[in-house]
Amino acid sequence: MRRLRLGSVFVVIAALICGTAWARGLKTITVGPSGADFTSIQAAVNAAPETGAVIRIEPGTYREVVHVDKPKIQFRGVTKDPSKVVLVYGNSAASTCGTSCSATLFVTGDDFFAGMMTIANDYSKTSDVPSQAVALMVRGDRDVFRKVRLLGAQDTLYAASEKCMDGRSPCSVKRQYFSDCYIEGHVDFIFGDAKAVFDRCEIHSIPHVAGGYLTAQSRSKPEQDSGYVFDHCTLTADPGVKNIYLGRPWRDYSTVIYMNTKMGAHIAPEGWSDWKSAPAPRLPMTTYAEFNSSGPGANAAAREKWSKQLTKAEARKYEAKTFLAGADAWDPTKVK
Repeated sequence: MRRLRLGSVFVVIAALICGTAWARGLKTITVGPSGADFTSIQAAVNAAPETGAVIRIEPGTYREVVHVDKPKIQFRGVTKDPSKVVLVYGNSAASTCGTSCSATLFVTGDDFFAGMMTIANDYSKTSDVPSQAVALMVRGDRDVFRKVRLLGAQDTLYAASEKCMDGRSPCSVKRQYFSDCYIEGHVDFIFGDAKAVFDRCEIHSIPHVAGGYLTAQSRSKPEQDSGYVFDHCTLTADPGVKNIYLGRPWRDYSTVIYMNTKMGAHIAPEGWSDWKSAPAPRLPMTTYAEFNSSGPGANAAAREKWSKQLTKAEARKYEAKTFLAGADAWDPTKVK
């Protein structure tokens, strides 16, 4: 056997500790159309211990609504193509108790992980009546999504915190990390008040009669530590789609940052829009900023006057390892 240098051993041990220690020792449960422990993802979650589990999901389409309220649950698609493992349902705000009840997947447990799968809400494909219809509602802390496809139309991803909207208490800001994901929609399709980073993701706009908005972040107080950061992402669109805004403020102190992001021509020159039905302008209170934007949709000179172009030093605090660290020094980039 070839000897490893002592330094190499330390590297291997460090990688194990930092990358997978949080998942070590968890029970493994399989889900598949046949020959697995369960044919339903929710049944597998129900069977998982309260200490967590790795749920391996075979290729197939699973038409169900799933709730995850236990910590350390992992969804791992057994595939190299996330389009082959599909969790989908077709609820809407109109058919349930509202937008927050319409999701296909609800995650409130901490330390959740999903990888190599698709989470979709296909309401818009089966109905001509417009309505919010969430694919993923996530309200857990330290939750990670890698190579996940999120498909919907209006309100695809609800990335949220706990009891932080409109003065409710006790407010608990939740941290979430999306890496190498694909997120699709048209109006406010990434929304909520989480503290979230989108790293190397494709954010794709689909047709809507009145254009659209990528984000509707809802930080409601200046002291809340929430916001969305898009780093090294790509903003794309279906042919003919135009007049898409980087965001609009669902609440007064909405915070959204784009860094090192390539923006297609579908992005409106002004970049940002106010929430036009609000009783007073919100843009003056928002934190809307960019750093090193590129592509035909990058137009610093034409941007809305309340938005900002960051310096290199200012941008560093929004890098995932820093922005999401918290008191526990969490580094989501090491969670694989």
